[in-house]
Amino acid sequence: MNIKRLLTAAAASLLLSTTAGLAADQGVTDTEILLGEVEPLTGPPALLGVAHNLGVRLALEEANAAGGINGRKLRLTALDDGYVSSRTIQSLRKLISVDKVFALTALSGSGQAVASLPIIEESGIPTIVPIGPVAPLYTPPRKNIFVVGQSYEEGMHQLALFLADKYPGKKWGVVTQDDDYGVALREGLKKAKDEKKFNVVFESIYKRGQQDFSSEMLRAKDAGVEVFIAGGIISENVAMLKEMEKLGIKPATGIFWPGRVSAMLKLAGPASDGLYAVDYVEPIASEEGQKFVELAKKYLSADEVARINRYTMTGYAGARVLLAAIGKCGKDLTWACTNAELAKTRDLKTGVMAPISFADGSRFSNQKVQIMQADFKTLGFKPTK
Repeated sequence: MNIKRLLTAAAASLLLSTTAGLAADQGVTDTEILLGEVEPLTGPPALLGVAHNLGVRLALEEANAAGGINGRKLRLTALDDGYVSSRTIQSLRKLISVDKVFALTALSGSGQAVASLPIIEESGIPTIVPIGPVAPLYTPPRKNIFVVGQSYEEGMHQLALFLADKYPGKKWGVVTQDDDYGVALREGLKKAKDEKKFNVVFESIYKRGQQDFSSEMLRAKDAGVEVFIAGGIISENVAMLKEMEKLGIKPATGIFWPGRVSAMLKLAGPASDGLYAVDYVEPIASEEGQKFVELAKKYLSADEVARINRYTMTGYAGARVLLAAIGKCGKDLTWACTNAELAKTRDLKTGVMAPISFADGSRFSNQKVQIMQADFKTLGFKPTK
């Protein structure tokens, strides 16, 4: 009896060991690779989430049209978290444990992605983060999480340096959000301030979701603000610009890439003309941007093409990085191989941003940024000269 029990226990142990070894291959059949992502697909943040989803789908459709990857076609399962962290975690658990996707192409926004880190790192599933690239996602580096983009801190640092050089000796005002996004912007601004010594005469932190900025903008006017950082996303920036328009003031205003979309300019109206924005993604109006739109027309509907924005480009670029790594693993597709190949990514060209690399153990692509300026007439952005 004891021998029988030992044999049974040994068999069970072997089964568990074998199952653990095969877990890395979930989501893969002889003909298909299943990928998953979580993003806001409903509510105001859907303007960003839906656009990102279109970019990932575009990359997959493009690959499938060329025969797939090593004979396997690609399929995507996308879940809506409404931009709520608890729903993000719930959705990711479903994708990994129930749907059994092979890899992840998004973890929603920055706060949601940070909240998801424990379960993603523990699972070991290959994960691309092209939305909300904040430092906690890649510092310290984790073997299976790869962040494509530029940090909010460095983006704000470069935007503030540009404005400080263009408008020397001016009075600054800053309004930022009360979350990880706002903290990152404030850190980047502080770094630039320490270097350029510009004078911040007004600063305020607002609660996420706030819509009334009449008090803040009146205080900014009273302080004589001449350079202004609107550290919101879309609706918040629109509200700030509208209030400044009512008050008859128009300081040189900088916004961040979450708000660098045509919808924001349209909602803000003429008050948005001349806004400065920082981004690591090419503007739609550029030659590269127009090539991307033409590519999208081959695989997306006219209605979907109309919804393209910068997040479509980041979704596309992130998916391209993942697909390139998967392709290098051949028929024997595993998590271990995919993570290893992702880490070897060097100078991968996507056409929508600078070539992507993960070097020297880093899991952060550290994309080069550029400063752009809004043109309300075209509802677009052009690089500054």
